[in-house]
Amino acid sequence: MALGKKLKRKTRQLVDSKHMLTGMTLASFLESTIVPVPLEAVMVPLMQARRDCLWRIALVATLGCILGAVFGYALGYYLFDLIGEWVIDTFFSEQQFDNVKQQMQNQGFWFVMTLGIAPIPFQVAMLAAGATQYSLGLFLLATAIARAIRYFGLAIVVYYTGERAEQLIKRYKMRAILALSLLVVLIWWGANQFSG
Repeated sequence: MALGKKLKRKTRQLVDSKHMLTGMTLASFLESTIVPVPLEAVMVPLMQARRDCLWRIALVATLGCILGAVFGYALGYYLFDLIGEWVIDTFFSEQQFDNVKQQMQNQGFWFVMTLGIAPIPFQVAMLAAGATQYSLGLFLLATAIARAIRYFGLAIVVYYTGERAEQLIKRYKMRAILALSLLVVLIWWGANQFSG
């Protein structure tokens, strides 16, 4: 409960700040790397309060996540042998991470897309992509598409529903995530069928 109050207070401070967009970029970077708090908790109220900056908020949130993805990829690529065990012990289990690495090697692009949309800690995808030396370009492309869908999707909801957005997002969030994830899986399947 204290975390929710703190987020609301910080969001109110951010609304009137001249550094709002920089703050949102930083918040997105931190959310995608080390802070396991959903960005939507700050982003939706901020979008509702600053509808004049709606699309810029979605854009900087996407850019912040991409910067975080580069950082996480670099950690996995260069430092996994050094810090990987600590990260796995702290955030995941060895079995979960091995499963993610296997998925990354088999279906990297589509796997990153699915993790970027779903409410699963994205850190695992970043570290696994770096640790398996998956193509940085494809990783960033999948990250950008997935997060743009997520953040611009929120902006669209706020644009059309205004003050009701937060309530609607809370009510339908899981259904929307499942539908988007299913859509990605269907496109993935179709791409495999077409290429095979």
